[in-house]
Amino acid sequence: MFNLAKKAEDSIKGLMVPGMLFEDLGFQYIGPIDGHNIYHLLGTFQNIKDYTWPVLVHVVTKKGKGCEFAECDPSQYHGTPPFDRETGMVGRKSSILSYTEVFGQTMVKLATDNSRIVAISAAMSDGTGLDKFATQFPDRFFDVGIAESHGVTFACGLAVEGLHPVAAIYSTFTQRAYDQVVHDLCLQNLPVTLALDRAGLVGEDGPTHHGAFDIAYLRHVPNMIVMAPKDENELQHLLATAIDYPGPAALRYPRGTGFGVPLDPTVKALPIGEAELLRDGDHAVVVALGTLVHPALEAAGELGAEGLSVAVVNARFAKPLDAQRITALARRCGAVVTVEEASGMGGFGSAVLEALSAAQLCVPVRCLAVPDRLMEHGSPAKELSAIGLDAPGIARAVRELVQRRRT
Repeated sequence: MFNLAKKAEDSIKGLMVPGMLFEDLGFQYIGPIDGHNIYHLLGTFQNIKDYTWPVLVHVVTKKGKGCEFAECDPSQYHGTPPFDRETGMVGRKSSILSYTEVFGQTMVKLATDNSRIVAISAAMSDGTGLDKFATQFPDRFFDVGIAESHGVTFACGLAVEGLHPVAAIYSTFTQRAYDQVVHDLCLQNLPVTLALDRAGLVGEDGPTHHGAFDIAYLRHVPNMIVMAPKDENELQHLLATAIDYPGPAALRYPRGTGFGVPLDPTVKALPIGEAELLRDGDHAVVVALGTLVHPALEAAGELGAEGLSVAVVNARFAKPLDAQRITALARRCGAVVTVEEASGMGGFGSAVLEALSAAQLCVPVRCLAVPDRLMEHGSPAKELSAIGLDAPGIARAVRELVQRRRT
């Protein structure tokens, strides 16, 4: 009877007294306190700073506090884009669609004709462009909250039941689900698409949001294919390719606007592992992955004016690599430069080196990639320029490689 009464008392206290759970775990609970009252916060922290035991301070805030538009629609104002102070309308820096918007539009287009397609977001439906999908197909959209690892396992469960889930997650946050990608997804060889938004250098989102490691941590997992589009039009075709593929597929694409290229009205799957030769040449070949194909073409044009004939390949796939095309061009040109907006260690350039080694082909190679350091905050254009991943940097690398080969 005593134990029953004690349990009843504890249950009532847990319901009525805030923080009892934390007290039971050994924390001194303080709160809840107003997180918008700076003087209250300062006083609280001043009082507890010398405590020698665990303390949990419960601070309550309201997202967007002080701005009516943000308070009413906190998801829309999660970031800090320019907006009209009178109307709250968020301004657009460009009329060109972003990669995220093209992804979202293509998801709706493909799902209209394919009822097996479902979408998963980790509390970022707006940020990943799935808001329109969620509106049009509410029964086929799942927001798992900030739980990327659960999102991947949940996607695997849906795939087992015959659906094709597309899990749209920022590249940097997909790292949280690595174990699930290996054991739940790739080990079972399930048809799940990972849409890796914000791949590469993201600029104003800061160092925690750079998506530099996805190629390296996905390329080596068996059954996974990894692809990246050169522009927004190719993005929609590669998304169709991933959904058409009967196994795990990762599609990485950057933050920001595309190049303004026209979007094909009909979306079609591309051949798996097939690269695209955009410019032929004889003195060197630049093999670029993703949107850095464009500065690679610009660099080739600059070098052409200097008398250097440079081939440019749009790799499309980091895995499986179009090894046959790349090794053939390397053998003919005699010099190779790889370009990727990702970590160089274990990344796309490493894949090209592995292919050349397997072919027993010994030619000079230069791998241009994000260096072995954590990139800081800054605009993508400035950051890419600083590490030689813009057109002048690519041209300089090719020029030096060809000159060294000739001497």
